Amino acid sequence: MSTLVERTETASGYKAGRTLPLRVELVRQLKRRRTLVMGGILAALPFVLLIAFAIGGDPSGRNGQVTLMDTATASGANFAAVNLFVSAGFLLVIPVALFCGDTVASEAGWSSLRYLLAAPVPRARLLWSKLVVGLGLSLAAMILLPVVALAVGTAAYGWGPLQIPTGGALDSGTAAQRLLVVVAYIFVSQLVTAGLAFWLSTKTDAPLGAVGGAVGLTIVGNVLDAVTALGDWRDFLPAHWQFAWADAVQPHPEWSGMIQGTAISITYALVLFALAFRGFARKDVVS
Repeated sequence: MSTLVERTETASGYKAGRTLPLRVELVRQLKRRRTLVMGGILAALPFVLLIAFAIGGDPSGRNGQVTLMDTATASGANFAAVNLFVSAGFLLVIPVALFCGDTVASEAGWSSLRYLLAAPVPRARLLWSKLVVGLGLSLAAMILLPVVALAVGTAAYGWGPLQIPTGGALDSGTAAQRLLVVVAYIFVSQLVTAGLAFWLSTKTDAPLGAVGGAVGLTIVGNVLDAVTALGDWRDFLPAHWQFAWADAVQPHPEWSGMIQGTAISITYALVLFALAFRGFARKDVVS
């Protein structure tokens, strides 16, 4: 009785782990117009705020209350912190949704996804390369904003300590370290948006649908967090912890909120990334 043996032949020298290198995918994404436009918008925001303060005058507290916005012109560090404050809730959501939601869906929209898989690039390898590059560009966008803001603010208002609205100040070295913590936390808190966008990107051939869907669901989360009737249920919403980083720019930082927010965000993100990989592995790719 004869036995049939299935044999898979591969080209000499072929290694799945070397297909679609990260540097190749990174260069492809960096050359895209949407990457350059998004970088330009983020780099322009500090100049927009600088002009706004120049026209409107120095900000001042209302009703005797001083907020972070009121200390924007105190130093370059304060100006950088204010830029993060005004952009963390929505503006920084856009590059994350764009870089993670456009990546796979755009290939399907161009009808090039099937050719990548026929190269052959293993599906898990393709998703991994695109996810790493998407997250890397998202982090770069979040670093770009405070770096430009710090340079612009220092040139306009001088290099000095970070003035805390509730009283006290952080010296320049400590302020720089705390701002790094803030950027890292904002990035982690946006992993949920990244997960949503990436998962939707594997489900649709329309990049706008993946990006818009992720942004829309993020906005819904913010709206639900504003519904105080939900009580303790809001603790399970990533949006509830998005500004927990404010506790890091205090003389004596409080980490509990940031720890809870990090745990919530990473949990949701891991589930969404797993759904993306699982669904794409079984998907019938025809585009």
